[in-house]
Amino acid sequence: MERCEDSIVRAVVAKFLQRSAVGVTKYGVTLDRTDLGAGDWIQHAQEELMDGILYLEKLKQTLAAVGGAGAGATKE
Repeated sequence: MERCEDSIVRAVVAKFLQRSAVGVTKYGVTLDRTDLGAGDWIQHAQEELMDGILYLEKLKQTLAAVGGAGAGATKE
């Protein structure tokens, strides 16, 4: 694998590799699996993204409640 000078990119790549290993351990498959169709992959992606939005909203509300940095977003 090519060495990257950007520490942030290296950290993200390391997390991808770790997440892949956890997935293989937990589910016994990789993303190379062929038993899912395009619709299944879309469904999985939608569910993951919806979870991500929920986590972001929780963090946004938590920061706003404590007046933390980055909490300047307007409430809706």
